[in-house]
Amino acid sequence: MTSTESSSQPADRYVVVGNPVAHSRSPFIHAAFAQQTGEAIEYGRLEAPLDAFADTVRAFLAEGGHGFNVTVPFKLQAYDLADRLTPRAEAAGAVNTMWIEDGLIHGDNTDGIGLVRDIQDNLDTLLEDKRVLLLGAGGAAMGAMLPLIECRPSRIVVANRTASRASDMLEEFVEAADSFGVELWGGGLDALEQLSEDEACDVVINASSSSLHGELPPVPAFLLGDGVLAYDMMYGAEPTVFLRHAAQCGARTADGLGMLVEQAAEAFYIWRGVRPRTAPVLADLRAALQAEHKG
Repeated sequence: MTSTESSSQPADRYVVVGNPVAHSRSPFIHAAFAQQTGEAIEYGRLEAPLDAFADTVRAFLAEGGHGFNVTVPFKLQAYDLADRLTPRAEAAGAVNTMWIEDGLIHGDNTDGIGLVRDIQDNLDTLLEDKRVLLLGAGGAAMGAMLPLIECRPSRIVVANRTASRASDMLEEFVEAADSFGVELWGGGLDALEQLSEDEACDVVINASSSSLHGELPPVPAFLLGDGVLAYDMMYGAEPTVFLRHAAQCGARTADGLGMLVEQAAEAFYIWRGVRPRTAPVLADLRAALQAEHKG
């Protein structure tokens, strides 16, 4: 479809639903995807009351909405709302992408595949046979696990402040890990000190909330040395405290802005059947962040 053809058609409506949601970059990203692909969509923000997520999105769909993304704090409620879940949404226990199909509300989780695509495609780091350290065992880590396992790393270590939570999370993925030949290990953050240098990981992913609070997770310096990719799911105009520390230890670093763009591209593909090019959108978004920061 050309852009001229798309302009003559009524735009299909999509939104990102959250509370708060005014800060969301999703409209910027999806507007860029639409312009690039010629898809006739209109994408906005929808703030739902904390106690009325389901009513809000059902009203949006009843008014002709085609689909929506879900951000905090509604991803668990979105999981419960869905009539049909994809395998990766079931594995994550949370939903960030929804749409209507055959009269049913479908739910998916594109966060993990967005992370994997950013690491492998944008950062040129293949995960097969690599050793991965995942910091945190909350929703962000849950969403990442199945897509990471499907990349066939040799080992995934999950370290969390509460060791039992890391172990409990891994129990959910034992069958998938076995089928892909992936070794799993989980424990407390303090257990990382017990790893030998021979057990150091190739990729360290911060999926915890530490960067949100400006805190540094207690990762031994030898796990962040030369040749390691240190990745923080948080993003901003300035590096997080975790990424600054990792860079000082010699690691290559990356924030989660690419993950944000890649998970949006997957949602766009689900909705429209067209896969947009992410590199130019990521570059434009990075430039916009820097400009806002300087302004």
